Amino acid sequence: MQTLTLTVNGAPVSVVVEDRALLVDVLRDTLRLTGTHVGCDTSQCGACVVHIDDGAVKACTVLALSCEGSQVTTIEGLAPAGGLHPMQEAFREHHGLQCGFCTPGMIMTAVDIVNRRGPDLPAADIREELEGNICRCTGYGSIVKAVAAGGKAMRTSPAIAVAAE
Repeated sequence: MQTLTLTVNGAPVSVVVEDRALLVDVLRDTLRLTGTHVGCDTSQCGACVVHIDDGAVKACTVLALSCEGSQVTTIEGLAPAGGLHPMQEAFREHHGLQCGFCTPGMIMTAVDIVNRRGPDLPAADIREELEGNICRCTGYGSIVKAVAAGGKAMRTSPAIAVAAE
C-alpha cells in the first residue's frame, strides 16, 4: 500500500492504494466518482475515459500510482458548478445518448478530440476518432452530430479552451 497524491476535478486528493490498483477503481471505489464506468475490463469499450493532464486515457488501463502528481478530470469535473459543459449540452440536445452507460466516456473522448484537432471536424474524422468507444444503443449518427455541435459550442464558450484550428 502506498499513498497517492493527485488533483481530481480541481481538488487535491491523497489516498492510500494498493500497488496494483487501477485508476478506474480508485476513482469509483475510493473517491466515489461513479460517472467513470467499467464496461469491459479489457480497454475496448471506452466507458472509463478520463483526462489525465489534459489528455484522454482509458482509466482501466492505468495503474493509479502512475498518476502521482497528475491532474485528473472525470465527467463529474468537466462542467462548471451547476451547469453543463458545451459537449454535455450537445449530447443532450442532439440525442447522443440512450441508456447513458457509454456517455461519460464518449463525452470525455469528444472533448479530447476537439481539444486536439479543433472544433470543425468532418463526420468521418469524428467516427474514426471515436473508434475506441463502443455504444450498443444509439448507433453513432446522433453521437457524431453531438460531437460536431459540441465542438462548435466549445469554440464559442468563453469558459472553454479549444485548440487552435
